[in-house]
Amino acid sequence: MKIFALSDLHLSINFPKPMNIFGPTWDNYIDKVKVNWQALVKPEDIVVISGDISWAMYLEDAKADLNYINKLNGRKVILRGNHDYWWSTISGVREALPQNMYAVQNDCIQIDNVLFFGSRGWLMSEGINDTAENKKIYTREVLRLELSLKNMQVKREKLLEQGITPVEICMLHYPPFNILRADTPVTNLLEKYDVKNVVYGHLHGSSCMAEKVVEKNGIKYFLTSCDLVDNCPQLITEI
Repeated sequence: MKIFALSDLHLSINFPKPMNIFGPTWDNYIDKVKVNWQALVKPEDIVVISGDISWAMYLEDAKADLNYINKLNGRKVILRGNHDYWWSTISGVREALPQNMYAVQNDCIQIDNVLFFGSRGWLMSEGINDTAENKKIYTREVLRLELSLKNMQVKREKLLEQGITPVEICMLHYPPFNILRADTPVTNLLEKYDVKNVVYGHLHGSSCMAEKVVEKNGIKYFLTSCDLVDNCPQLITEI
């Protein structure tokens, strides 16, 4: 079984919203995603989608986009992004998801011996967006991330007691660090709980200077925004 990641699909099946206004990388990108996905992903594999899944404003309107993803190969694990306004309550989202699609929100889910956990995150405080409201939201998201990490730790210990070594994937939408890769409350938490693999998205554009894979203090961070990875699911690990 392989675990892939691809984020920021920005689907709008029933309410077309052309993405190529953001540049030629987005020309026919949905078709490219489908071709690459079906070539790489097998039914037994898992694809992690770390946010910005659909432009829909309401859950009912997002179902067409979720069903489109569901028809692609493999099982899917999704996380809310900043543009996923349709994502209301986690219970409502999980009830609406097709079979073999799973949602993570400040908690941890287990598929086979793989643990998926995480939270959306928020803007880094770098002076540009350094407002009291952003600081409040960022602090709240750090607390939510720790909730998911504690949940993961419980499941990790249960698996280890059974003699099973879990594979662990942390999902974020926002980057965990700034362009200088400085330590943050988020990276400190991930290191505290001995996380090994982190996937995130949110960043876009030809001017983006972020590396696709960063290794920092024993953790691999994978940037998987679809336009930055040529609309191709990225292999995170193989079991």
